[in-house]
Amino acid sequence: MLMTVSTLHALVVGLCCLYILLFDDAINEDPVWGDPTLVKINVGVTTGYLISDLLLIFYYWKAIGDKFFVVHHLAALYAYYYVLGQGMLPYFANFRLLAEFSTPCVNQRWFFEVLGYSKSSRPNIANGMAMAVVFFLVRIAVMPLYYSRMWSVYGTEAFYRVPPGGRAAWIISSICLDVMNVMWMHKIARGCYKVMRSARRHKVGTQENGKTD
Repeated sequence: MLMTVSTLHALVVGLCCLYILLFDDAINEDPVWGDPTLVKINVGVTTGYLISDLLLIFYYWKAIGDKFFVVHHLAALYAYYYVLGQGMLPYFANFRLLAEFSTPCVNQRWFFEVLGYSKSSRPNIANGMAMAVVFFLVRIAVMPLYYSRMWSVYGTEAFYRVPPGGRAAWIISSICLDVMNVMWMHKIARGCYKVMRSARRHKVGTQENGKTD
């Protein structure tokens, strides 16, 4: 149930995020103070999800507790407080939600595990490859675009209208989230490589046994 809700949330929020990035002229023209109405709705949905997820993590800590997820959620909520409370930085808050597109593939691993698929099964390998590619595209490859846009508004009048607390939330949370994204990407890439290597060895072993027989 938890994974189903997580996947549904990721798809809804991710698609809304993409729509806003492509068609919301207000925040694209003014990424710091543009009309945040649509972004607030999207961020509000995510905030509710993050809070409920945090409560579940703490309640079932022995089963699903993960300190990195706690840091991730708190960093995001710290930044979203300023978006929802003061309507600032809508473009950047929305941009971060692109990361949600990687969640369905991550959750799918759990579904395969529950269904009894081995890590070297074709569905698991295909999902692992998709997860690595999507995770890289929406969390790693977009970093230059995100930080170049951040740099483009640094020092402007709009930037200095953001209170120090808002600037700190923006910059610190962005760095924290991306450090964790790089760590997770490294872990995913290593896991993907190990599974592919194991599957290849299994295939070679099967072929050799077939020839022997």
